[in-house]
Amino acid sequence: MSAPISKTTLDYRDVYPCPICRHGDLSALLMTEAFSCNFCRHIFTANLEENTVRVEDSSQPLNWRWNGRSWQAVHRDDLDLTLVLWIIGGVLIVFPPSLVYVICQSIRPPFAALTSLIWTTVTFLFHTALVLWLLAEHYHFAPYVSGKAQLRTWLDKRAEKL
Repeated sequence: MSAPISKTTLDYRDVYPCPICRHGDLSALLMTEAFSCNFCRHIFTANLEENTVRVEDSSQPLNWRWNGRSWQAVHRDDLDLTLVLWIIGGVLIVFPPSLVYVICQSIRPPFAALTSLIWTTVTFLFHTALVLWLLAEHYHFAPYVSGKAQLRTWLDKRAEKL
């Protein structure tokens, strides 16, 4: 991984750290006006006048501004989507375990309280993991993206050996 450069303006001839995975390097794609990461393989378009890049191969239009040493996230105005995502996540974490608990209490005899607690806990943990995964995908959480890229690299190497 190359050291971050100190120029404050973006240039297609330079190499920059990846703002998503923070592990790879962004370099220009040949014969295009775009960057790509050599680790997570995301493609970015650049606005050289504003020193910003935007990820193009994602469902979320994420933007970053280059300050000469690192990337700063450019805040988006899609607050409605973010609010809906958090509300749905909260409902997914709270409602199913509550429903399991109420059903277990109504159909199980009182001496099976441990069974209902186990089922409620398993449901809560599973739905929490699901919501955390969705949030990591939505916000491109750097350790998650890096881990996903490392897993893909490991699987590719393993497939080559077979």
